[in-house]
Amino acid sequence: MLYPKENLMVIPVNTPLLAGNELKYLTECVTTGWISSDGPFVAKFEQEFSKYCHRNFGIAVSNGSAALDIALKALEIQAGDEVIMPTFTIISPAQSVTALGATPVLVDSDPHTWNMDVKLVEAKITSRTKAIVVVHIYGIPVDMDPIIALAKKYKLKIIEDAAQLHGQTYKGKSCGSFGDISTFSFYANKNITSGEGGMVLTDDKALAERCRKLRNLCFEPNQPRFVHHEIGWNYRISNLQAALAVAQLEQIEHFLTIKRSMGNFYQQKLAFLKEKGYQLPVIQTDASQNLYWVFGIVAPSETEKEALVKHLNEQKIGTRPFFWAMHEQPVFLKKGFFQNEQHPIAEKLARCGFYIPSGLGTSQEQLEKVVYQIEKYFA
Repeated sequence: MLYPKENLMVIPVNTPLLAGNELKYLTECVTTGWISSDGPFVAKFEQEFSKYCHRNFGIAVSNGSAALDIALKALEIQAGDEVIMPTFTIISPAQSVTALGATPVLVDSDPHTWNMDVKLVEAKITSRTKAIVVVHIYGIPVDMDPIIALAKKYKLKIIEDAAQLHGQTYKGKSCGSFGDISTFSFYANKNITSGEGGMVLTDDKALAERCRKLRNLCFEPNQPRFVHHEIGWNYRISNLQAALAVAQLEQIEHFLTIKRSMGNFYQQKLAFLKEKGYQLPVIQTDASQNLYWVFGIVAPSETEKEALVKHLNEQKIGTRPFFWAMHEQPVFLKKGFFQNEQHPIAEKLARCGFYIPSGLGTSQEQLEKVVYQIEKYFA
C-alpha cells in the first residue's frame, strides 16, 4: 500500500526535539560567516562524538550513506571481493558495496531481535570474503562477540553500521566502538540529528587520514591545490550541520531516557497485541537493553498489518514500513544479484512489520492517542 506523506499526519512517525543550544550555535555560524565545512563546529563535533563513542578519530561527512562509501573504499574493498551483510537493512550498505564492483553476500534475520542472524555468517565466508558489514537494527545491537571471533579467524574487516544506535551499548561497550571502522547517520529521525549528516569512526590513524582524503575529493596534502591522483567524493559536512549536531550531542543522555521511556510505555500499553499474534520489540538481551530507536510491530500477516496501518493513517497517525530485504530489491535483481535467494525471516519482517510514532519530540498525549487508536481498532 502507499503510505501517506508524513506532513499530512497529525502525529508524525518522527518529530525531532530541538530544545537546546541549536539556535544559539546556528546563529553563531551565521554571524561569524563560518557556514562551510571549514568552520570550527566540524572539528568540535568530530572530537566530541568520537570521544563519546570511545574512538580515537572521527570524520564527519554529509550523510550515513557517504560514511559507508568512504569506509568501504578506505578498507580497499574492490571488484571481485565479497562482503557479508544482513538482507534486512536499508539499501545503503549493499549500494556502497556494489558501487565498488564487489558482491554483497546476504544473511537472514534473527526472528527475535530482527538483526542479522550471526549463527548463519560463517557458512557464507569464502576465499573472496573481505569484510562483514554489521548493521544494528531498530534498537538492539547485533551480537558482536561471534562476529569479532569470525573476523579474527578468517582475517576479515568489520564495518559497524551504528546509524540507528547513538548512545547504545553492547555488554557495556559503546556501539560504534567495534571493528575496524564504524559509521553513523545524523538524519532527522536519529537519536541526535544534524538534519543530514554522518560520521566515520576508527582507532586507526592511517585509516582516518585516508577517510579524510576520500571525503574531500582526494586533494593531496602538500601538493598543488587542484591536481588529483585518484577519485574521491565531496562528502563534506557544513559548519551549520555540525553546529546543530554539537547542540544535540549535549543532550544525548536526556534523549536516551526519553526513547526508553517511550518504548516502555508502548510495551506496557500494547502488550495485549502479543495475545493476538503480533510481535513487539525485544525488551532486552543478555548484552543490551532496547534503546527503541523506533518502536516496531510485526503483524501475524501482511493483510492484518495493512488493515491496522490503514486505520492509523485514517486517524492521521503516521506509520512507516520496515525495510524491504535486499534480495528482493528490484534494482539488484535487474543487475543479476541474489537470484532465487530466500531469507524467510527477513521476508516476513518486510511484509508484516511497521513502526509507530516515537520521535524525540512526540508528546505523551500523542503516545496515548496512538495507543487509544490501536485499542479502538481491536475493540
